[in-house]
Amino acid sequence: MFEEEIKKILNSQREFFATGKTLDINFRREALIKLKTALIASEEEIINALQNDLRKPLLESYTAELGMAINEINFAMKNLKKWVKPQKTKSPWLVFPARSYIIAEPYGVSLIISPWNYPIQLTLIPLIGAIAAGNCCVVKPSEYAKASENIVKNLIGHTFDSSYIAVIEGDEETGKYLLEQNFDKIFFTGSPRVGKIVMEKAARNLSSVTLELGGKSPCIVDKDVNIDVTAKRILWGKFTNAGQTCIAPDYLIVHKEIKERLYAAFKIWLKAFFTENPQESPDLGRIINRAHFNRLIGYLNAGRTIVGGNFSENDLYIEPTIIEVSDMNMPLLQEEIFGPILPVVEYSSLEDIESIIALNPNPLAFYLFSTDRQTVRHLIRKIPFGGGCINDTLSHAVNHHLPFGGRGASGIGSYHGRHSFEAFSYQKAVLEKGFGFDMNLKYPPYKEGHKYIKKYLLK
Repeated sequence: MFEEEIKKILNSQREFFATGKTLDINFRREALIKLKTALIASEEEIINALQNDLRKPLLESYTAELGMAINEINFAMKNLKKWVKPQKTKSPWLVFPARSYIIAEPYGVSLIISPWNYPIQLTLIPLIGAIAAGNCCVVKPSEYAKASENIVKNLIGHTFDSSYIAVIEGDEETGKYLLEQNFDKIFFTGSPRVGKIVMEKAARNLSSVTLELGGKSPCIVDKDVNIDVTAKRILWGKFTNAGQTCIAPDYLIVHKEIKERLYAAFKIWLKAFFTENPQESPDLGRIINRAHFNRLIGYLNAGRTIVGGNFSENDLYIEPTIIEVSDMNMPLLQEEIFGPILPVVEYSSLEDIESIIALNPNPLAFYLFSTDRQTVRHLIRKIPFGGGCINDTLSHAVNHHLPFGGRGASGIGSYHGRHSFEAFSYQKAVLEKGFGFDMNLKYPPYKEGHKYIKKYLLK
């Protein structure tokens, strides 16, 4: 039955896109206004859904979900007129007289497949880019975050006609069927394993893709840092959303001279953040489901436990845990953790850092705590990564002016702010000429024309 529904929606979206209505900047602005209005009106339902799915703390629900989506809408509305304006470029003398420009053209009918860990933000921010760029869109939220999936379905269903934007609910089979369809653009956020499948399916129709994946994001702590502030910022980045964040610090690489002092600071700040009984804290989320919970507790005996290690299966609770690991072949240092467990390895030299990171190349995020500018410059230039921070964690993701994305195993393409608009736009190149002048040099018979061209090209 869902197959017939999907085909019907796709046909109606192709027909609607062909009308050209989405090309109108006023149409796009009105759609963004409608989405923002619906989000604000659904505030309570969204907060409750995030609580039901992830027991997400109230502040995180506003800052990392609802707030980020609304800020993205505001930014798009403020800049949309500038984004859609043709970009003038220079023209070489060989085509004189001419003017050249680039038009941002919507791809057409797009597919957004979003994950469960930030089910509002990671669904709506790509959608905002699709709307701003003038696309029609099919949205497939994750079925793991069921309450949030229902909210997204109702919110979009009551705001837009399905011939423009539609939400398709369903499991893995629904997702597979969607990927068999001929979309003009596919935007996927999820694991590298599934990302490969998405890219393979997209290749059959030569669909444009953006893949926001994951990987093991390192966090390096140099010996010359403010230990107290460093510990606080690392713990915040790691245990936001109970560690279920694609850009969370996935493992620490700590200079051996300050390792024990950092551990002491971790213990102090964990107690300050979550009290002596983190399970009772309203500021610590829960694991999304039992399968992920069972996977995570399998990591708990991987090394020397510095702090934490307790868990409750009934509550899907895992205590914030820090583990020192010496064996680089342990799964804890080879697999993306995606939970409240932070492994630590020590280092002595820059070469140690480079060799450790090389075991899991091209991470989505990279974090470095250091006051040594030479060390900062060296590692920023030497290590390939998607994006990151110096002396902080996560914060690069909230800057509208920075592209957010990965490279290689951590993703293809980027979004946020103008980059979201560009992710859903084809850059169409146009060169215009008048009839007042025509350069005879380019026409046969060429005679000695090559001498002039050679002189120009080979100078």
